[in-house]
Amino acid sequence: MTGPRQGFETLAIHAGQEPDPTTGAVVPPIYQTSTFAQDGVGGLRGGYEYSRSANPTRTALEECLAALEGGTRALAFASGMAAEDCLLRTICKPGDHVLIPHDAYGGTYRLFDKVLAGWNVSYRPVPVSDPRAVRHALEEQPARAVWVETPTNPLLSIVDITALAELCAGAGALLVVDNTFASPYLQNPLALGADAVIHSTTKYLGGHSDVVGGAIVVADPELGERLAFVQNATGAVAGPFDAWLTLRGIKTLAVRMDRHCQNALRVADMLAAHPRVAGVLYPGLAHHPGHEIAAKQMRGFGGMVSARVRGGEAEAVAVCGRTKVFTLGESLGGVESLIEHPARMTHASVAESPLAVPGDLIRLSVGIESADDLLEDLRSALG
Repeated sequence: MTGPRQGFETLAIHAGQEPDPTTGAVVPPIYQTSTFAQDGVGGLRGGYEYSRSANPTRTALEECLAALEGGTRALAFASGMAAEDCLLRTICKPGDHVLIPHDAYGGTYRLFDKVLAGWNVSYRPVPVSDPRAVRHALEEQPARAVWVETPTNPLLSIVDITALAELCAGAGALLVVDNTFASPYLQNPLALGADAVIHSTTKYLGGHSDVVGGAIVVADPELGERLAFVQNATGAVAGPFDAWLTLRGIKTLAVRMDRHCQNALRVADMLAAHPRVAGVLYPGLAHHPGHEIAAKQMRGFGGMVSARVRGGEAEAVAVCGRTKVFTLGESLGGVESLIEHPARMTHASVAESPLAVPGDLIRLSVGIESADDLLEDLRSALG
């Protein structure tokens, strides 16, 4: 798209999605094909030859994602973990070192600890919400990249992206931000100095729990070219139907995120006042240690809420089993509300590691249902 940068809602609906030139269809077609006819050897129509290398539906999604994050290049993957793997194999070589959050997503920890460690890429968990701790770690051992989530999963810590970007630039490290919890509607890490943004598009971008996907968006076009080469060489691409479903979800991202944020704040306020809850983790609450930074770098506080239940792990598990509107399940970011026990579910892979999460913790993905119904459901489950 040309001209001045348009508003987020306009870009979400139109970026990479011009009406089809042949039929005028306002929704991009699903190019459900593996191969494309060539006009003579090497004569590619629009640059397409084989859908592993490029597909028009995937291109539409990638152009939209780049516009929403303010990047020069976006790449769509078969899953968020495939995106993480591609980025790390592109920027790292054996012997490199990476800093990761001390409360990183369990799948990210597993990738570093069980896969990349065998490739001689080392990692160190650091409380990345503390820039002094990151500076100290970088001084002790140079890192190829600093990998952060903000808010983190599941403890909802907040990272000062601008402060870490300055540290990384001085240390020669790339700053990678997993923006899944915030979505590009609430936060744009590239504008704050990050080098790359990672998404599980399965979550808020897709938004309807009906597609699995991932994405990388970068500021540097040269890094984008290197990533595209590795992606094509390894083949972890988003299929055309998955790309189409994600594009469809993105069109309503702004209005969905507004409701997610509204509902999550009401849930957090109710839980904070409930006698059966020992503590609430939500950056929208004034007492949250990252509240001021989140208010500065985000447009809203998101739809994820975590809470610690009085009575320990057994009671936390029991609460997860007593909800009716909140569905017990992994994943997050869909229109329906989900509840889970991280220590036994999404973060079981970090059990007995430095990244282990408290047993009394429950994580809520607050959906867009009636907030009153969600509050009543949680009150009933807490007893």
